[in-house]
Amino acid sequence: MTQDNTSSFPVQFQGQAWAQWLLRLAGWRYRFDGLPSQQGVFIAYPHTSNWDFVVMILVKWATGIRTQFWAKDSLFRVPLLGPWLRWVGGVAIDRKACSGVVGEMIRVLRQHKDEGKYFWLALSPEGTRQRTEGWRSGFYQLALQAQVPLALVRIDYGQRCIDFASFLTLSGDEAQDYARFEQVFAGVRGCRAELASPIQPLKTTSSSRP
Repeated sequence: MTQDNTSSFPVQFQGQAWAQWLLRLAGWRYRFDGLPSQQGVFIAYPHTSNWDFVVMILVKWATGIRTQFWAKDSLFRVPLLGPWLRWVGGVAIDRKACSGVVGEMIRVLRQHKDEGKYFWLALSPEGTRQRTEGWRSGFYQLALQAQVPLALVRIDYGQRCIDFASFLTLSGDEAQDYARFEQVFAGVRGCRAELASPIQPLKTTSSSRP
């Protein structure tokens, strides 16, 4: 894995002042200087509470970042909530068929890259708010196979800061790449710290989902 040259961030956005005000009122701040490319994958860690979604939506509006994100399909069947989730960038995912979604999203990322069109996808590497024994493989395969930057976003309740800490290019060597993830996320504290999953690949079985 290598650190991308991000001395300049050519992809910039115009954030919303009201969202910036709300974040300050809630005692939160963020660090974001722009994006290094038109396509990529965000991972935000740790994801331990429903409050993470509230804070991250405000950060999305405060920074002006355009991104899509995965959410379980049952949420989209809730009246009013479903249409709103789609409006803010949500994509319904059937967790029982997640592997097919990963393959399709790799195709979408490659297509946008070939056409020079903007597309960033935001994911939780754990895939759930509950503690698991590691991270699911979907985000890794997306960034690696589509050959796009991976943005590491720290959700730190200890510092009350959302930090777009690093933009990385995966090497394909999982041990090396995960060692870098551990460095970037060192010291970060989730809302419910005891639910933070260890930063390691989730050991899969025949019934495991990415």
